[in-house]
Amino acid sequence: MPKLLRGGLVLCASLAFADSYPRQPAIDAQHYIFRVTLSDANDEVAGETTVDLRFLQPGVTQVVLDLASVNNGKGMIVAGVSSRGVALKFQHSANRLAITLDSAATPGERRQFTVKYRGVPGGGLHIAPNKFGDRTFFSWNWPTMARQWLPMIDHPSDKATSEFLVTAPARYQVVANGLLQEELDLGDGRRMTHWRQSVPIASWLNSIGVAQFSSRHFATAAGVPLQTWVFPRDRDNGILTFEEPTRQAIEFFASHIGPYPYEKLADVQVAGLAGGMEHASVIFFDERSVTNRPAFDLVAHEISHQWFGDSVTQKDWDDVWLSEGFATYFACLAAEFYEGRDAFLAAMRRSRANILDLEKRSPGVAVVRDHLPGIQNGSPPSPMVYQKGGWTLHMLRGLVGTETFWAGIREYYQRFRDSNASTEDLRRVMEETAGADLRWFFEQWLLRPGFPAVSGGWTYNPAAGKIEIRLAQTQPGAAYRLPLEIAVTVAGAPPSVQRIVCSAKSQEFQIAAGTEPSSVELDPNLWVLMDSKFTRR
Repeated sequence: MPKLLRGGLVLCASLAFADSYPRQPAIDAQHYIFRVTLSDANDEVAGETTVDLRFLQPGVTQVVLDLASVNNGKGMIVAGVSSRGVALKFQHSANRLAITLDSAATPGERRQFTVKYRGVPGGGLHIAPNKFGDRTFFSWNWPTMARQWLPMIDHPSDKATSEFLVTAPARYQVVANGLLQEELDLGDGRRMTHWRQSVPIASWLNSIGVAQFSSRHFATAAGVPLQTWVFPRDRDNGILTFEEPTRQAIEFFASHIGPYPYEKLADVQVAGLAGGMEHASVIFFDERSVTNRPAFDLVAHEISHQWFGDSVTQKDWDDVWLSEGFATYFACLAAEFYEGRDAFLAAMRRSRANILDLEKRSPGVAVVRDHLPGIQNGSPPSPMVYQKGGWTLHMLRGLVGTETFWAGIREYYQRFRDSNASTEDLRRVMEETAGADLRWFFEQWLLRPGFPAVSGGWTYNPAAGKIEIRLAQTQPGAAYRLPLEIAVTVAGAPPSVQRIVCSAKSQEFQIAAGTEPSSVELDPNLWVLMDSKFTRR
């Protein structure tokens, strides 16, 4: 846990480069060209990747790419590496491809390196039949599985543009990031399909889907071309599942956050993978999610990622809540807009119940922490990152107000669009927008594990004309700072909402009331994450 300084945290100093990835500050990836050949004869991938790097410091003589080594028959074998027509020395071991330059690079120089390789992926690219028994190829690089089949800098801090040139049997169609550039029948039963992504994206967002599809280019929303790619026998269900929720989500997020960041949005049905995956401009959805009804919550979650996670990407894995917490909460915000406040509050109650259950099963997990376990080995982060991360945004909205919250979100997106951000960056933007010090808030909810437990009650003192409230924070450790609403209802009148701040383990409050209330409710609008019990004494 980072060190406390006078009641606050210096987040930027404590969390900078906290995850364990071996960074290369002297190089910056600019562009990748992935040439991939697939076959029905076997599961081997033949690859040729060109990596365009810009050098930031003098004297660089070696660059390192992530690429899986062979283990138990799976992994990639490198046949050669070249640059400027010259074969280069390389060493490939422990999932790292170290390339020796033929001459030292100079600052500002760009060089292209081409890696030829082949092998059977141990992950990242899944080759399996779909639910109809048809062969398919789908990538799933989250969080650090791109290295299993693509040589690249497999970390969210180094974003680059990219393109895929996929050669596969002509019976398949290919979908990928960006815009379609070319389809070329090779005359030998194969077709080469070329897609290009013109906006920089993180490694896990590079994606291809290769299958027999029903492909529909069905509409535009907020100026964005919309597509569905589903298995032919699910064509009609694909329309019901995706098309209306996609229009709604794009229009809501574009109007509330800012312009959609990519060239298109394609919803793709995939085989053998669970949930959804937010690849930039080409979202993958579990084949079982395609049914005869709209999948609004799932679609809204993945589409919101196009803004947060994809366009504004966390600088390192400790800040992954800036992706997953955002998508979790923004799907709820979309539901609030289209389905109403009651549906929104129901979603927040479900999320709160999940957090309380997660804390019981795996206590002590903070939203932001050093060395998120296993993520460098391809394991996803704790569900707490999703649920409590989303609730933190909800409480921030409750603290600063809805209009200020949205203004801060728009500024955050505009400032960090197509680049990287940290928790500290978000804090600074929200402080500037709200005109308030929020360091305590970010420390309390993101760096401290657990949640407050509040118990108490109220009584009416007719002689004093006051409601007397006693609250106790019973969770282990120090008291939280809890801005709370109290709703006081007198028969025949609408509730009156009072605001207090509970910041001690035990605290008493008084609220003036000339008439005995019929009820007093703690946190009536569900703005605070806590386990509470509050009754009349």
